Formats: sequence, structure tokens, C-alpha cells
Amino acid sequence: MSEDILPAVDTAAAGLFWSDYAAACPEAVRICPDYTVERFGDSADLADELLRAVTEGTKRATSELADEFLAAGAGLPRIGSHWIACDGAGIPHVILRTVELRLGPFASADEAFARDEGEDDRSLASWQAGHRKYWTRIRARRGMEWTEADEIVFERFRVVWPPALADPA
Repeated sequence: MSEDILPAVDTAAAGLFWSDYAAACPEAVRICPDYTVERFGDSADLADELLRAVTEGTKRATSELADEFLAAGAGLPRIGSHWIACDGAGIPHVILRTVELRLGPFASADEAFARDEGEDDRSLASWQAGHRKYWTRIRARRGMEWTEADEIVFERFRVVWPPALADPA
């Protein structure tokens, strides 16, 4: 997996993408008018792979270390919040809306969550192996050590935009 510096996300394109969504779904935007612009993973290849799983319909959950949000200068997601998911090049492709959140340790992940996260063979064992590697790697870049006791944000989401990819309400 590449450790190259990722290009910045295209916030101008994301703003236009959001405007289209807001015009089509004003009630959803009225309830939660804020959004973030992000990508999955820590490399362009991983961002593209995970975004593809979203657009193909197998990925409807994600997880991240809680303090990584704070390290990035962001708050924790909340139910109803929106985020624009970009590819590895920083181009927006979908708008996601958080529908479920919980905090917990590594051991609290279960088979259902691993399946919904949609990675590898979608089993809990592969989820554990992949996330151990990922979180060890991202912590090492910050000069820290990851442990299974670290608090994790477990998040489920729906695709809400564009209409051709949107999940049923």
C-alpha cells in the first residue's frame, strides 16, 4: 500500500455536489446542514478500493479510531451527519449520511459489522486482521502505538447522493 501524500480533496467540486443534493433534498439538509469532505483509508489505492465497495453496494459501514478525528481537527460524527466521500484523487463521488454510531473497543466488533463494512471476505477474522494492520500503520506514522483497547467509532451509513446510487430511505 502506498504511503504517498494524498492530493487534497476537491472542496470546490464537493461544494457543487452538495448544492445539487441540497436542491434535491432540502429537508435532509435543513435537519443537518453541515457536511465533511473525506476519503476512506490512508492511500489513494485504498480510498479507491473502499469507495468502489460503497458504490457497488457492499460497504455500508466504516470504523476509525476516535482520537484520529480529533487529531485531524474534526469532531466525532453524529447520527444524521453527512459526508462527501472522495476517491484517491480527491474527487467527490457520493454523499453518505450516518445512520448508526457507537463507540467501543476492538473486541466489540462483531460479524454483522464486519459484513457491513464490506472489506476483504467480509468476515470478522478478515476485518480484525485488516484493521490491526491499518491502525498499527496509521499510529506508527504519528509516533504512537495502537492497542486493542483504543476507542473506535463504529459507523453505519446510507448513500444518499447521487440518486442512481442512493439507498432506499
